[in-house]
Amino acid sequence: MMTRPAEALDRGAAPWLFAAALATTLPHAEHQPFWLSALTAGLFTWGGWLWWRNERLPGRWVLGLAVAAACGGVLFEFRTLFGRDAGVAMLVVFMALKLLELRSRRDATVVVTLGYFLLLTHYFYSQSIPTGIWLLTAMTLLTATLIRLHGGRSCSTGATLRYAGLLTLQAIPFMLVLYLLFPRVAGPLWGLPQDAHSGRTGLSDQMSPGTIANLAQSSEIAFRVRFAEPPPPRDRLYWRGPVLESFDGLTWKPQIGRSRPPQIEPQSPPIAYETTLEPQQQRWLLALDAPGALGPEFALSSTLTATSREPLSQRQRFALTATLYYRFNADEEAIALRRNLTLPPAGNPRARALAESWKAADPDPARLARKAMTLFSDENFFYTLQPPLLGEQPVDDFLFVTRRGFCEHYASTFVFLMRAAGVPARVVTGYQGGEANPVDGFVVVRQSDAHAWAEVWLAGRGWTRVDPTAAVSPARVEGGIAAAMPAGEPLPALIQLRSNWLRTLVFRWEAVNNAWNQYILAYNPQRQRELLARLGMPDADWHKLAAALAIICGILLLATTAWALHQRPGLDPAARLWQKALRRLARSKVNCAPWETPLILLQRVESEQPALAPAFREVVYAYLRARYSGIPDDLTTLRGALARLP
Repeated sequence: MMTRPAEALDRGAAPWLFAAALATTLPHAEHQPFWLSALTAGLFTWGGWLWWRNERLPGRWVLGLAVAAACGGVLFEFRTLFGRDAGVAMLVVFMALKLLELRSRRDATVVVTLGYFLLLTHYFYSQSIPTGIWLLTAMTLLTATLIRLHGGRSCSTGATLRYAGLLTLQAIPFMLVLYLLFPRVAGPLWGLPQDAHSGRTGLSDQMSPGTIANLAQSSEIAFRVRFAEPPPPRDRLYWRGPVLESFDGLTWKPQIGRSRPPQIEPQSPPIAYETTLEPQQQRWLLALDAPGALGPEFALSSTLTATSREPLSQRQRFALTATLYYRFNADEEAIALRRNLTLPPAGNPRARALAESWKAADPDPARLARKAMTLFSDENFFYTLQPPLLGEQPVDDFLFVTRRGFCEHYASTFVFLMRAAGVPARVVTGYQGGEANPVDGFVVVRQSDAHAWAEVWLAGRGWTRVDPTAAVSPARVEGGIAAAMPAGEPLPALIQLRSNWLRTLVFRWEAVNNAWNQYILAYNPQRQRELLARLGMPDADWHKLAAALAIICGILLLATTAWALHQRPGLDPAARLWQKALRRLARSKVNCAPWETPLILLQRVESEQPALAPAFREVVYAYLRARYSGIPDDLTTLRGALARLP
């Protein structure tokens, strides 16, 4: 079908469309498979080359084959065409393909509309400050492209962008009102079918050699903590996660089964703190050891791990308490003690023989634990993120051959020795330490602070923490992983940062990000209810919110309209009098065409309405003098001439 000239897309609009499409799709290259990003880049390049050479666009059958191939590739990659990742991939490919059929203004409008929708999809992956700035800029570019499509051909690029920026600024008050008053929805933004729980993960519920060492090479923030009082010393900051009691010879796992609630006897006053956990898709809260009273939505397991009812699929903030000195399960159940004495029936004979010799010499559990710690501290053991591979007898190989390992090696070996010596013991995983940010006062705990330690059960004292890593590298517990590792270890650059001004810059940036998380992204239904209560609406339901939104948005719309009318340039007095003269001519059946000048119009009046010609001639010449001379007396003359016009 032929495209009507009024709908044809002018050549100068294509660069705007390509720029807008690129701005809305480029950030997705970070999340898509390489072949999909390469395909999208190829389609962009093809479309740009066709525009540059002014070549004919591909036919419908070519585009149909491209769509089918792209859908097939997405289906093969994601095993579905639905859900978050597959859906976004389809939209990105469709945007690139749409650039190959830009024939009319309608096609261009589809590109802009799809671009606006694609902006929303970026928040499925990131809600950071840079993402917000990028999307605000991309939205302004899309708006400028829309202006260029509809009447902006004669405007310069700068004027079009300024106009789009002004429209964006005018929309900000409406955005703020909608952000504050639109009913908040509990749950993650990315809660779509099949990948509603595809956020980041951190600490696992299993541990084998290398598990925590791999995690410790990440500088990502696991959680932030703000204490009501000055934070405790770093060596007391043990953030408890899963407790692992089952061992198959290589991997430690939690023991499935029910036990009685933990019995905690505090031996120091509780301390209060607030923790903000990043999404981890796990249920544990990583509470400071030992957790105090929890809310009804949380539970404290028999191994003292604080858990929530649902996996933490979005950033959440909790107010908790902890007791740093305590006695835990001093009268432990016999079944739990037997469980924490269990070892595989065979394997690691040299380690078993060593533990049995210790027990034969002195069966006291506390002294056995100290003997194992002395072994690690006095013998030639090394703390490293790059331990050698272990063989079929991993504990024997570590104890007697390699003697190089990370915290999971030391915790696992210690617990094995204790169980072989008849002392109930288990592995505890979590995080240890944290770095106080001097800008905002929050203690930042990173993935590199992931740690494993041990607990032994001592009669009369209950479960007692023992950290074998501290025997090998006390600096790990007192100063963090960067202080414990020798030069050349594969730590993230952020962890090894030594420059004071760079560290200050990092602290400030992380404080800004934390404020963004705490006050913007953490604006949930509860905080909205608190805000509405302060505004005098303690029991606001969706009816009241809708009414408030309508009233406030209406007021904003009136204010914006009044401002726009006030900014509109007014006609000068001579032009207003000329418009009045044209209205009088219209009553005499003489209409002025938009292109007619006053002198051309006078010629037509002289031929069509000779009776009006003398009076109108006087008006025309008086108007030209008043319009272009700027003399006030000429304006008075024009008013007099207009009064004599019938």
